[in-house]
Amino acid sequence: MQDGTATGSRPNRRQFLRAVRAAGVAAFAGGAATACAPGPRTADAAAGRDDVIRIGYVSPETGPLAPYGEADRFVVDVMAEFFAANPVHVGGRPHRVEILRRDSQSDSNRAGDVAAGLVLDDGIHLMLVSATSDTANAVSDQCEAAGLPCVATATPWQSWFYGRGGRPQAPFAWTYLFSWGLEDTQAVYADMWDQVATNRTAGALWPNDTDGLAWGNPGAGFPPAVAQRGYTIVDPGNYVGGTQDFSAQIAAFRAGAAEVLLGVPSPADFATFWRQAGQQGYRPRLATIGRGIHFPATVEGIGAAAVNLATEVGWSPNHPFTSSLTGQSAADLATEYRDTSGRQWSQPIGFAHALFEVAAAAFGAVGSADDRRGIADAIAGMRLDTVVGPLDFTAGPVRGVAKTPLVGGQWRPGTTSPYELVVVSNARHPEIPAAGAVEALSAA
Repeated sequence: MQDGTATGSRPNRRQFLRAVRAAGVAAFAGGAATACAPGPRTADAAAGRDDVIRIGYVSPETGPLAPYGEADRFVVDVMAEFFAANPVHVGGRPHRVEILRRDSQSDSNRAGDVAAGLVLDDGIHLMLVSATSDTANAVSDQCEAAGLPCVATATPWQSWFYGRGGRPQAPFAWTYLFSWGLEDTQAVYADMWDQVATNRTAGALWPNDTDGLAWGNPGAGFPPAVAQRGYTIVDPGNYVGGTQDFSAQIAAFRAGAAEVLLGVPSPADFATFWRQAGQQGYRPRLATIGRGIHFPATVEGIGAAAVNLATEVGWSPNHPFTSSLTGQSAADLATEYRDTSGRQWSQPIGFAHALFEVAAAAFGAVGSADDRRGIADAIAGMRLDTVVGPLDFTAGPVRGVAKTPLVGGQWRPGTTSPYELVVVSNARHPEIPAAGAVEALSAA
């Protein structure tokens, strides 16, 4: 396994990608395309021994989105060890696997640049990318332009598909995603909201990024969905990520008597907002926050004020699913992470692991690791039971997307950790057990 980040800019890379992207508009229109020439080949491949699979992996390990990448080193190390003992068979031949991990630094431009390096300089056969549209979209765009198969996860499919200019009648040819959608988050939040008595007024905390724009979309985001359920939204407008002053938003929520809080801020932004909300006397009865409170470290940093904060849950140790690669249950995987790192599980662990399940299945379906079109087609037609649940890339909602189950949870004081994320809403997925009921936030 190779580890590290690209250093410096490479001459003519961006010029090359612009040319590829321009050519790709014609080559990939309508989803019908032939594979572009593969990247640099190793000495083994040049000598006719095509027995190496090179997989690129991009996620934010540093920067404001670093909690999403916190467990990636663990997952990549475990997968590298697994593949060393269990080579992937391609065309009947065992192939060793090289995983090249890169840090997007929570910056979409950086994500695109390191993706370009993996495609052009490192000659990877497949790209994997995780953790919000800030990273997934830029990496997916580079792969689409270069004609390289790519699998993304852990971002709502609308942010990934429409945020990149996708259209159902002209889907992407090389890039794929498994995750949940806004419709799933809306259903989970609605179920939790309806279990707490409020004045049915929600304050909207939308960042000015791809996820915030998708969630706050007046035509297809949360506003029409919650209006149908009799809720009113107080929307002070999208804020700039990284802001240190949320006084305007807090004042709007207080003036509008918003007893529900709704939003998709980054972990750092939500911690800042929630601290200032407490200082300025704003305390909703229920807060459902996407992205910002997925992680134990964020919640521990907030402290007691985090009890009963609610969020969507895409993976947990209680999910009744098993890895198609290692045979581990979700609980086994969470335990291994705790025993190895000394830290509490977090949701991205399951999704990062499942990326490698999809990768192994795709390579196992083709005769050559250099068959880009074959790999892409294998993903497009894949049905696979994974540690995050059953994936069906043939089912939609749009070509190239497989849905994953979603439930709702709240943070509660823990027994083995300071705070634990407890599933409290499973109406749409009763196969995922609930461990508690929805509770209102405390008044102080």
